[in-house]
Amino acid sequence: MYEYVKSADAFHFATLLRTSESGVSGTIAGFTKWQARPNLSAMDNNLYGYSPIIERPRLTWPNGARIAFYVGLNIEHFAVDKPSTSIHSGTSDLQPDPLNYGWRDYGARVGFWRVLETLDRYGVRASVLLNSDVPRVYPQIVEAGCKRGWAWIAHGKTNSELHNGLTPEAERAVLEDIITTIAAATGQRPRGWMGPALTETFATPHILRELGLQYVLDWCADDQPFILNVPGMISVPYSVELNDIMMFVLHRSSGEAFYRTVIDQFDELYRNSADSGRVMALALHPFVIGQPFRHKYLARALEYITSHDGVWVTTSDEIAAHFGSDV
Repeated sequence: MYEYVKSADAFHFATLLRTSESGVSGTIAGFTKWQARPNLSAMDNNLYGYSPIIERPRLTWPNGARIAFYVGLNIEHFAVDKPSTSIHSGTSDLQPDPLNYGWRDYGARVGFWRVLETLDRYGVRASVLLNSDVPRVYPQIVEAGCKRGWAWIAHGKTNSELHNGLTPEAERAVLEDIITTIAAATGQRPRGWMGPALTETFATPHILRELGLQYVLDWCADDQPFILNVPGMISVPYSVELNDIMMFVLHRSSGEAFYRTVIDQFDELYRNSADSGRVMALALHPFVIGQPFRHKYLARALEYITSHDGVWVTTSDEIAAHFGSDV
């Protein structure tokens, strides 16, 4: 028998418990969760352990590359009657909100196609963070990515809804629907997951693994992939700071500052990678970086990165597969 134990303001999956003769443990939907351990704080993170980067074995990339570089391209759908990512908070609660909805919709109608041309120019295949509603509303975008061999990462149903507040049973049904919808539209079953606004429940990595996925991008805790305490699951680096939403919308950076930030990130990681490989993720949203006055700074940054020797221009799928083959 299972029971939910309220913790703070949410039902925590870690406290979904079953009492047995051997102690306290938890199982549901055929998989085992964390075993209860003495003196473990309820606030400790059981998903992964601490591993200082200076104590790890050397990480190598194909052909002796120093940096594995990928573009995480967020292709998202937004409901017209719900507040979502906004450039102006003054109207964000209105239904409809033409100001913010139109700004976001520019990405699918115009910005994406500008970004597409630039990625093609520099030989970059996108790792697409794809809402499962996108194939229904923007099928031409999915078609364009399929022609180019892009990677498709499950990214929730819509970015108007965060992935939280679900029981494990309900979450499994939601994730199955998201994954099968993306697979049907792209011809490729997703291997990775990133929640809308990087959201998960405590159950998410376990359920994803049961459904055949291999990695998550939500935990931006490292410059290298790392193993999760879920057999067969790893975390691949993403970035909340090297991210056009953060730089342009939150911090109001200029295009020149964006370019300089991307280059500074690359230069430091390139220096670090003399001893062990690193991952550099560049997170983009077509309704932000696809704006005409910003876009040339992306082109300049990609030209700089791809002109260097020792850079593996790849996808998050390929990073996960390469790292997973060595662990």
